[in-house]
Amino acid sequence: MRDTVARERPELVDAALAVVGEDPFARAEEGTRFAQPAIFCASLAGWAALGSPSGDVMAGHSLGELTALVAAGCLSERDGLELVALRGRLMQEAGEQAGDGGMLALLGPGAADQAEALAAAHGLTVANDNCPTQVVLSGPRETFPPAGESARGVGLRPMDVPVTGAFHSPMMASAVPQFEAAVAQVALRPAGVTVFSAVTAQPFEGEADIRLRLVNGLTRPVRWRETLLELQRFGADRFVEVGPGRILTNLAKRTLKDVELVHG
Repeated sequence: MRDTVARERPELVDAALAVVGEDPFARAEEGTRFAQPAIFCASLAGWAALGSPSGDVMAGHSLGELTALVAAGCLSERDGLELVALRGRLMQEAGEQAGDGGMLALLGPGAADQAEALAAAHGLTVANDNCPTQVVLSGPRETFPPAGESARGVGLRPMDVPVTGAFHSPMMASAVPQFEAAVAQVALRPAGVTVFSAVTAQPFEGEADIRLRLVNGLTRPVRWRETLLELQRFGADRFVEVGPGRILTNLAKRTLKDVELVHG
């Protein structure tokens, strides 16, 4: 990611160092505190490599909502980076305070149909509804073995996700007050294009809604499968991924039919 940013947007490397206090790219694998600002910068660099196209509609997965709002002209780049860095730090700290939280992926046909019942049966939360064959649950790690057995019993493959906390679940509640206060302070401008929230799977509706949904995103599920379907209903038929890797492109491939998928 650092190479991409240094090549396309070298000033973002310096900005990330200033905001985070050290190089987030070098420590991205250590936890979400560093991974979030690194991914944010790499996504903006990938977007710049394509000529910073506006498109007709934008959306982002989890922290990608902030990237989309910056790309749409709603949020300044510096404010976006500062919010992402704060978000990553607070989420990592919340995970460390909770102690035993984690994430369990459910993989296979029918994952999206089975996830809610499995989560409810084991005291877990649906955290990421990514595509019909991939849903991620969050909650206490002690529940993962029985939840995994139940998942295997309905034909799914459980996989422990190597993260530092139960993200997008009530176990992130301690991160909310400070992040909410920071979100309340940033300036927002009218977006140049429609931006969808993955918290609601609907377009953001004004400043108050943007601030609310960004905060909600700490403790509520990422409804990415539903967001993709709504984007298609909105008229999107060409999806361009600008972030590092091809994860979102692959999720779209498993969710949508009759669309063009492009990785920047």
